[in-house]
Amino acid sequence: MLRKFSFSIDSLPLGCLESPSKSGSDARVIKSPSRVNMIQNAIRQLATLIFLPLTLAGRMIEVALSFVSQLKAGDLCLEGKVVVVTGASSGLGERLAHAFYNEGCKLILASRRLPELTRVRDEILASESRNERVIPPVVVQLDLAETGKIQDTANAILGIYGHVDILVNNAGISYRGEISETTPDVDVKIMTVNYFGTVALTKALLPSMVARKTGHIAMIGSVQAKLAIPFRSAYAASKHALQAFSDCLRAEMNHNNIGVTVVNPGYVKTNLSLNALTGSGQQYGQMDENTESGLDPVKAAARIVTAIKRKQDELLLCEWYYHIIVFVRSLFPKLFFMAMVHRAAKQFAAKKDV
Repeated sequence: MLRKFSFSIDSLPLGCLESPSKSGSDARVIKSPSRVNMIQNAIRQLATLIFLPLTLAGRMIEVALSFVSQLKAGDLCLEGKVVVVTGASSGLGERLAHAFYNEGCKLILASRRLPELTRVRDEILASESRNERVIPPVVVQLDLAETGKIQDTANAILGIYGHVDILVNNAGISYRGEISETTPDVDVKIMTVNYFGTVALTKALLPSMVARKTGHIAMIGSVQAKLAIPFRSAYAASKHALQAFSDCLRAEMNHNNIGVTVVNPGYVKTNLSLNALTGSGQQYGQMDENTESGLDPVKAAARIVTAIKRKQDELLLCEWYYHIIVFVRSLFPKLFFMAMVHRAAKQFAAKKDV
């Protein structure tokens, strides 16, 4: 039986406003106590400044403890480990494939484009970077947009070596566009590939790791999981979601000896921006200036492999000033918001000039 729901305006919290469509003697408007809010905000900002030295000291202690913990744990030996790399047909995924091969791993390369995967495999075998017994990488077609087929693909992957030691979720798609000009279908596609498809593959392979009480999952996110910037809404949202999922996954899987490393790169010199979607769903087709001058993917892959070997929880793989901006976003959000408004205004102005 449904209970009768009673509602009284007296139960409204301060700051709520009654609909302006109502008028008359019985209409009550609760005004937001703006002066009180201003005082409270000022107190919060003052508290932030007071506790800033403690926050900095705490961060330094955290870094030191993390360093000591890694020294005690030692680097994980990757020789003979079964490693799945998604999005391995180009860019960072391709360089990760080479890096894991150099570590002596049994590689399973996954991507939508089989011809490109075959090219990557052949180049790996021709690299002569391994003098020991060669284990040819196995290629598997995987389209994260087709979430209904991911379980079957995961079963095929598990059928190759019987298990997976390390899953590197690298596949993804970027986006460039204005929110008001972006169709919902584009948002859905970005979220499906970058988040739902990645989560589906992770969940499909996770039971095998749990049964063996060992495994490691690496999520290749983005610095935009920490910093949302204008004209990247769908992409930033998908990476924020992946960050949150990964943090939950790490906590829940710790007792099963399954580690989770989240890598949040800044700009890496790949074709990511060329293949990005626009608000209409078309290819962006341009190389961004920041991407063109980004981190060398070979160096990026080497640092990611090292982070996985050390079982790092997180790696912010970007220029030093992005670390500062992430810090500013946490402690001084208003300052960050103002900077983003200024950035958006500049981009709008540049768009009008074209």
